[in-house]
Amino acid sequence: MNMLNNLVGTSPALESVLRNARMAAATNVTVLILGETGTGKELLTESIQQNSQRSTQPFIKINCAALQESLAESELFGHIKGAFTGAHADSTGKLKAADGGTVFLDEIDSLDMSLQGKLLRFLESGECQAVGKTHPDMIDVRIIAATNCNLGERVSQGLFRKDLYYRLNVVPLELPPLRQRGSEITALVDYFIHNTATEHHLAEPMLTKAAYKSLKSYLWPGNVRELKNVCERLCILRQGQTIDSGNLPQEITSPSATANQGFSLPETGIDLEALEIDLIRQALSRTNGNRSKSARLLGISRDTMLYRMNKYQLA
Repeated sequence: MNMLNNLVGTSPALESVLRNARMAAATNVTVLILGETGTGKELLTESIQQNSQRSTQPFIKINCAALQESLAESELFGHIKGAFTGAHADSTGKLKAADGGTVFLDEIDSLDMSLQGKLLRFLESGECQAVGKTHPDMIDVRIIAATNCNLGERVSQGLFRKDLYYRLNVVPLELPPLRQRGSEITALVDYFIHNTATEHHLAEPMLTKAAYKSLKSYLWPGNVRELKNVCERLCILRQGQTIDSGNLPQEITSPSATANQGFSLPETGIDLEALEIDLIRQALSRTNGNRSKSARLLGISRDTMLYRMNKYQLA
């Protein structure tokens, strides 16, 4: 089984990604990792870092979707004392703290448009200007960005800067979803079960052919992360036992039952615009007006959230 640190697989699609990742790791080039949720983007980033010349230098992970709107620029670039209300002391900022190392920008599509311009300047010149400071500092940081969105579409929608997209997209690495790696399911299941059993000192369960068949037939919307979680659950709850298809989680053996729990279109139809407005208002209410958290509840980026709020003139 091909392996790059914790990322394992045997499919030609994954092997191609891992091969390109090894070549990228040997350089300081900017990398953009693409792929659905759960495909292993963070693991691939860690592998690139650990196999790079910066492996002993700082490695800082930043979830762009979790950055507080009012403090995002300060968190990334730092600030000086008195730069804004509450700035009681100088702050280095995460980019400068990683000087000489690597910064992983996860969910890069959620980065505020105003910060995208400043990030672009940093990528092009290495200038990191703290909030309130009159001149920038020069730092050396490698950027690895990741997203589960189509950034090209975001650019066409005006939600992501085209120049930043091109600057990030130097070496794109797209991880395939697990449904395209069906031939690997058996090997991955055995790998995860063995690792879990070893880590927790458990007797490994044995899976029947029917169980493997059910696992290979499932589409795995949560990708490798979902498969790993299922294997850990089976290993812990049925240690040393034989696992048949009937012992697997219901969403795997009866996926249609889970699918039927989704929204059903009424015979009379719906007002889609009114529904979207109502859902946005509910999300804002539940998060006390926090737009980033509301966007995550709705499964969209913060910029998409702001675009739709402006479209519907929502405060």
